[in-house]
Order: sequence, then C-alpha cells, then structure tokens
Amino acid sequence: MENTIFIGKNLKIEIEPFEIPWVKVFTIEPYKEFSECSFELRVEMLEMIDFCEKEMIKYFKPTKINIASFGNYLPKVHFHIQARFETDSYFPEPTWGTKMRTSKLELKLDKFYQHLKDQLERNK
Repeated sequence: MENTIFIGKNLKIEIEPFEIPWVKVFTIEPYKEFSECSFELRVEMLEMIDFCEKEMIKYFKPTKINIASFGNYLPKVHFHIQARFETDSYFPEPTWGTKMRTSKLELKLDKFYQHLKDQLERNK
C-alpha cells in the first residue's frame, strides 16, 4: 500500500511503516507551527486526529493511543497517531525510546489502512 492514504483540501494522512498502527496527519500548506494555522484548520486537524484515534480503537482495541507532535526534523505541522500494545517492542516507552523486547504482534496493518482509507473517502 502506498504511504499516503488520504489527501483532502487542507490535510493529508500518511502511513508510518512500523510494527504498530501509526499514521501521521499533515497540513497541505507548509505551516511550521500549529498556531500559524487558522482556527478552522486547527479544528479540522483535531477532528481528523480524533477520527483516526477512534478507528484505531474500534479496529484494534489497543492498550493505549499515543498522539504526538514534534517537528524538529521535519519542521511542518503534523501529528503522529499510534495504537500501542503492551506487547509491542517499545511499550511502555515511546516508539522513539528504548526497545524493550521483540514484538510478536501479528496485526493486519494493510487491511486496517485500507479500512481507514475507505472510511475517510466515505466521510470526505
């Protein structure tokens, strides 16, 4: 599956290839800081984050959802949404942290990403 699964007027969603469900929500315009976005765009972005989180929860029933925004390496407004599991390689550490174990998760990520893409297209 391609990395970009949704492109709207103001936002796009990309897959971060990893052992857990992980998507990133980007603004189309190259804003550096969230506060540079209009109020409407900030609300749209938060609604998209909420949508992705809820789909991950329904589909996988994870231990926890992590949402993060850093942008130090890529200075463009974007948020990471990750479904975390007690048995993933890094839990309870962040995925940028120390690996705790070798994961034995067997998640059907391609099926989930197709499901997410289909839901996004329906709600467009």
